[in-house]
Amino acid sequence: MTGQPFPVEAGHIMMFARAIGDENPAYEQFAPPTFAMASAHYDQEYHLRPKPGQEWFGSGGGPGTMPEGGGGLHAEQHFEYHRPVRAGETLYAHTVPGRSWEKQGRTGLLLFSERITEYRDADGEKVVTALTVAVVPEGPATRKDS
Repeated sequence: MTGQPFPVEAGHIMMFARAIGDENPAYEQFAPPTFAMASAHYDQEYHLRPKPGQEWFGSGGGPGTMPEGGGGLHAEQHFEYHRPVRAGETLYAHTVPGRSWEKQGRTGLLLFSERITEYRDADGEKVVTALTVAVVPEGPATRKDS
C-alpha cells in the first residue's frame, strides 16, 4: 500500500478521546470521528509540525516566523466514513488538491482551496475520505473606514 503510513494505536485513540472530552467506551476499539486528523503527527513534512533545530513559528517563545503560504484559515473540514477506524490497523493517507475558487470578501478577494485525503487500509480499501477547505486573503487585510 502506498501513501503516508498512519498506525492507529489504542493508546493514541484513548489520548485523543480524552483530549476532546469524550471517553465513550466504544473508543477502546474504534476511533472518534475526527481522529483521522491525528495522522499529521506521522507526516515528517507537515508544515505545522515543529522540526528539531529549526525555528518554529508557533512556539510562543517569541514572534516566530510565518511559513511560506501562511496567513490563511482552516475554513471547513468534512469526513466521509466508509467504515469505522479500528485500533491496531495501519491506514495509508494520500492527499490530492481539490477544487479552488474565489469570492469577494469585505476587505478584498478571498482564495479558497480544497485538499482531499483518502485513508486506505492495508488491503487498499477506503476507510475515510477527508475534505479540508482553506481560505487565504489575496493581499493583506486592511480595515475600510465607513
